Amino acid sequence: MKRDIYKQLLEWKDDPFRKPLILKGARQTGKTYILKEFGRKEFDHTAYFNFEEEPDLKSFFKDSLNPRKILEKLSIYCGKTIKPEKTLIFFDEIQESPKALTSLKYFNELDEKYCVVSAGSLLGIKVGVSAPFPTGKVTFLKLYPFSFGEFLDGLGKEKFRKLLDNISELKPVDEVFHKEFIKDLKLYFYVGGMPEAIKRYNADKDLSKVRKIHKDILYGYENDFRKHTGKPESIKLTNTWRVIPVQLAKENKKFKYSEVSKYARAREYNEIIIWLEDAGLVYKSYNIEVPKLPLSGYKKENIFKLFLLDIGLLGAMLDLSSKTIIEGNSLFSEYNGAYTENFVAEELIACGFSELYYWTSARTAEVDFVLSRDENIYPLEVKAGISRQKKSLKVYGQKYKNSILSMATVRNFKHDGKIHNYPLYAVSRFPISSFAKYQKTA
Repeated sequence: MKRDIYKQLLEWKDDPFRKPLILKGARQTGKTYILKEFGRKEFDHTAYFNFEEEPDLKSFFKDSLNPRKILEKLSIYCGKTIKPEKTLIFFDEIQESPKALTSLKYFNELDEKYCVVSAGSLLGIKVGVSAPFPTGKVTFLKLYPFSFGEFLDGLGKEKFRKLLDNISELKPVDEVFHKEFIKDLKLYFYVGGMPEAIKRYNADKDLSKVRKIHKDILYGYENDFRKHTGKPESIKLTNTWRVIPVQLAKENKKFKYSEVSKYARAREYNEIIIWLEDAGLVYKSYNIEVPKLPLSGYKKENIFKLFLLDIGLLGAMLDLSSKTIIEGNSLFSEYNGAYTENFVAEELIACGFSELYYWTSARTAEVDFVLSRDENIYPLEVKAGISRQKKSLKVYGQKYKNSILSMATVRNFKHDGKIHNYPLYAVSRFPISSFAKYQKTA
């Protein structure tokens, strides 16, 4: 299946100053698949080594990290000569061999540039355990679950994906296309962006089997909690993980430690949340009261929301019924709009907003997302269903004059005074530059 990250992989390959690449991301997001596909299409041969499946490979890095000696052993092991530029060397689950990770430094320093990629699901957790990290000697990419645009590609609707990507101004999409996008968006809210779930749906359109995939993935994640932490920590991880959907379903979505345990304290659970972030399982959105640049300078470290990495998994954890797919717009307002806000968080992260923020004002108003791009600040209110309520945006606009105000709903693109509406399926196009120019001259 096509992934947007492929273009970045090609740019990495063609970079004359290329460093070994580490592809990060949560388990089951498709890291191994995309790197194997990249090797198959762009190289003569892929030398694939999986440190989890083949733990004996670690011995090649035990006595020496000299890359030429390592390459000699790896060539014998895989039965083919590993050649610079012609062979893609792929170290999978590299976090299982800290010395292999360290060796990337020396691959980078070779005169002959070998193409080395690696992947790992728990790199942020296991890095530096027993060997130094090759700081400054590697480059990173991160793979997320399928975005809505990628989902359209995955359904074979490439023309609709192209239509979405070519939106460059705030004018309504033709109604027939708008309705089709909404139909696909509802399906995405159920299937989500995990590659195996999309593949299962494409096989026979059986949503019950898709949900079984979700449950299997969730079980695997909780198994990781037990496998990679001690018993007390795994219990805290599991309890924290399971309470996130419950908190998102509340009107006030701010993360509360007391929801995990009556006696939970921030200092006890901060490391737990960092673990979930490093594993790629949650995205954090920080509260700010003053929207000034840089936004990171005004965030409150102890007040935040947590979103799950995938809306399909969120639905599985909240036992969303597949019948909501055919129940009009009720899907978007289920659980106080939890799905809608989580979806927008996912899309923004996938679009390159590395850190999310939301704004509150003396408990009287809350804008769901506040983002910065090109030295501008963009508040974005997310509404479930066809709601036109915009009290919080108006409060924000009165407080910060000349702000560029936006909403995301299931309605089509629309100018509503100084507030402009984005259809939820087009959040990936936010903010449209022509919109900013219009707002400033309005």
